[in-house]
Amino acid sequence: MSQLTAGRPREESGPHARDAAPRATRVLVAPDKFKGCLSALGVAEAIRSGIDSLTTDAQVQVTVLPLADGGDGSVEAAVFAGSRAQTVEVHNADGEVQFTQIAFDGTTAVVEVAGTCGLATVQGPLRPLAASSRGLGEAILAAALLEPKTIVIALGGSASTDGGAGMLAALGAEFRDEQGRLLEPDGGSLHRIAHVDLRTAFDFDGIELIGASDVTSPLCGVQGAAHVFGPQKGADPELVAVLDQGLRALVQACNTIPNIDAPALADIPGAGSAGGIGFGLLLLGGSLVSGADYFLDLLRFDTHAQQCDMLVTGEGRLDDQTSGGKLISAVCSRAGNTPVAAVVGASTLDQQAARQLGLSKVIALRDLTAQDTSKDPAQATNALQNAGRILRALASGPFAP
Repeated sequence: MSQLTAGRPREESGPHARDAAPRATRVLVAPDKFKGCLSALGVAEAIRSGIDSLTTDAQVQVTVLPLADGGDGSVEAAVFAGSRAQTVEVHNADGEVQFTQIAFDGTTAVVEVAGTCGLATVQGPLRPLAASSRGLGEAILAAALLEPKTIVIALGGSASTDGGAGMLAALGAEFRDEQGRLLEPDGGSLHRIAHVDLRTAFDFDGIELIGASDVTSPLCGVQGAAHVFGPQKGADPELVAVLDQGLRALVQACNTIPNIDAPALADIPGAGSAGGIGFGLLLLGGSLVSGADYFLDLLRFDTHAQQCDMLVTGEGRLDDQTSGGKLISAVCSRAGNTPVAAVVGASTLDQQAARQLGLSKVIALRDLTAQDTSKDPAQATNALQNAGRILRALASGPFAP
């Protein structure tokens, strides 16, 4: 296990080489969001503020790189990395018109479920049957009109369980019942769909569609979208059963689409991501990828990591699920020989488990303050600044975790 150090010394040359001052320790602060509290940029800036507030003899140079894993904050991270923000009008999870942002760098557009029709857009009580992914389809259409080569759909934070039908309807697909009547699909109406026509949908020829998520659930069944994630969206056991039956009906209805093996697509790992939006993207010919790794590539993480002496990452919680492809795990696996410290809201991992993950140091806000920081941005910011001061001390000299 590498230890955090004060950085590699400058190479010496010339008659006065011994008098040369060592260069600053380069620290990369690259966290994910603290969900429901602070954005990734907010977390990174608070840690940087704490590092900069503590004066020591050693010089420390801090760079921030807000990260994302395909959840909320993905558009913001892309904009921070150089994409332009574009404001678009969509329908949110409640069906109300709102403005949201997509990101575009001239080649790749990034669109978020969370910021268009996700749980973060719900103003009133959760409505698991009425929630629709229509707003995402509207944002995708706006992105497609920019003529990108690739549209990346960040699939985290969804409020709906409609199999992506709302998204498809916004893109021009038609859903009809047994009598041939046009339907506006949502989670509660999927069981009425008898025929699906994609011929009227937007033509994505020449545009690659990529769904970014670390969810590996299929569309239907006990490991599917309704059973695993429905309760988070307000569905009790009875409604979970209704939603799962609706998703099964949607798959059957999609058998009317020429050259589409809907049951096979529904069984692909990730088809159940974002309430089944993953399935909808597969129907359009899209692909599903690991959100953490894709966004690390998009944000040029490896280049930044190679240029630092100490890497600080973080997210709201560190636990036994982190190793299953979560962002901190991906950061550790791609950090090379650079030591990695994590600042998290709470951690349930012991020191050995943290080391196995690749972490040299873990700082949990829960250990720094008696205040509950999970829903209080001001308290979280103060605690993150304290964590930054600890990190500054660690960056000023070698330490043993």
